[in-house]
Amino acid sequence: MADELVFYTNPMSRGRIARWMLEETGAPYTTEILGFESSMKAPAYLAINPMGKVPAIRHGQTIVTEGAAICAYLAETFPEAGLAPTPEERGSYYRWMFFAAGPLESAATNRALGFHTPADKSRMAGYGCYADVMDTLEKAVSASPYIAGNRFTAADVYVGSHVAWGMGFGTFEKRQAFADYVARVTDRAAHARASAIDDEAASAMQKSA
Repeated sequence: MADELVFYTNPMSRGRIARWMLEETGAPYTTEILGFESSMKAPAYLAINPMGKVPAIRHGQTIVTEGAAICAYLAETFPEAGLAPTPEERGSYYRWMFFAAGPLESAATNRALGFHTPADKSRMAGYGCYADVMDTLEKAVSASPYIAGNRFTAADVYVGSHVAWGMGFGTFEKRQAFADYVARVTDRAAHARASAIDDEAASAMQKSA
């Protein structure tokens, strides 16, 4: 059908963010699970995402890649789910979603790779230094119950996923404010459904490997 929604993912990837977002919308979708070194690098998928990475979605003739963009797109495309920001929430919503996509992920990735920005070079890095990023994140998740205000939005799917993963994999400091925020945003039926789907898919892939 013209508006068919197809989700390209791997259950052991950032695709879990998009899965959670899809489950939050309640919109019907089909899933194509790709292998990192096989179908993800095949010409058919490279036509969808030339980066050869997941997640990606195809909605009719529209293709969206990158987790933050997928979350924002789905929130706007399915407004009945109530995940897009109100005018009052819009500033914080976009501010912290893109903070997570940029400075937060960059700082966490560099830390995981053992790279530390020299103090005299911090202005060259978009995120400055890891400590500043962690302090800024703590203030953001402590200012209100949810990242954009008093209600859950798509920005919480994206930011919450990063915080949960960072704490789980040790790339974020384990601060109480982070743990409290993750507990708030993941206590949702859609998160439980998405996790169960991806956990089952990951188990099946591991057994067949």
